[in-house]
Amino acid sequence: MPLHHEHRQVDLHRALPAPLQRIATAVADDVTAGRSATPRVGVAYSGGVDSAVLGALVARAVGAERTVLLLGVSPSLARRERRLAHRQADQLGLQVVEVATRELANPAYSANPVDRCYHCKDELFTRLDTDVVEALELTVIAYGENADDAVRPDRPGSRAAREHRVLHPLAAAGATKADVRAIAAHLGLASSAKPAAPCLASRIPHGQDVTAEKLAAIDAAEDAVLAAGFTDCRVRHHGDSARIEVPTGEFGLLADRTRAAELVAAVRAAGFRHVTLDLAGIQSGAFTLSLLTRRPEEAR
Repeated sequence: MPLHHEHRQVDLHRALPAPLQRIATAVADDVTAGRSATPRVGVAYSGGVDSAVLGALVARAVGAERTVLLLGVSPSLARRERRLAHRQADQLGLQVVEVATRELANPAYSANPVDRCYHCKDELFTRLDTDVVEALELTVIAYGENADDAVRPDRPGSRAAREHRVLHPLAAAGATKADVRAIAAHLGLASSAKPAAPCLASRIPHGQDVTAEKLAAIDAAEDAVLAAGFTDCRVRHHGDSARIEVPTGEFGLLADRTRAAELVAAVRAAGFRHVTLDLAGIQSGAFTLSLLTRRPEEAR
């Protein structure tokens, strides 16, 4: 099926403004440094703007034919995000290889500790090391951490990247999230304005087990919220209760009683008994940041 006009394949070598070109040059230097031959680079890929921009800049540096997008697939990846990742890859004109990960089989992950993301990334990078690098003849793996992510306290996945010697060229180049989005916009990437999409497990409070059943319920419920017309959402899993977060400016959509009733029915059909709306709207890192920033006396 041909891509819609806004998703036609982009020119990866389109000229960038000087400040953004400096980032592109730094990324190229990072992935090619110390290598006598042009490397074959695997990019840990989600379809989000960071990994899409990294894939584009790597392809500018080493060629599209030597760039492979590596998409980790497990129950924690929303079905819609998997579809969007492939659409973005089509626009980039880059190969996608799906890599099955089994983080749910690891009790250190499924118990849902505050460093759950570390165990997820460790599983992905382990799979790449053991199953993918040799098979695809990859020289190096890189992932899309940006400079803003690098200073956040709720990114334990970066520790896994360091342990597996995975490059982080965007962060190393000092590229902020704004820089990344600007590069995406200049290149015409579909993901340039895409909201952040953390994995489905981030909707489950820390200390409560992550299971495939919970993840499937969240996935279906979020599909229902987006189908109701909201541009972004999180469905937080609280046992038999779903706490829905949507942009505060879109609360008015629920004034339509038919829409609201249909949404409640769909979320219940996904596996929840109670359906609530969080009046605070969408909150990035809602569960993790509250624990990491808690004062010592509150943790007792």
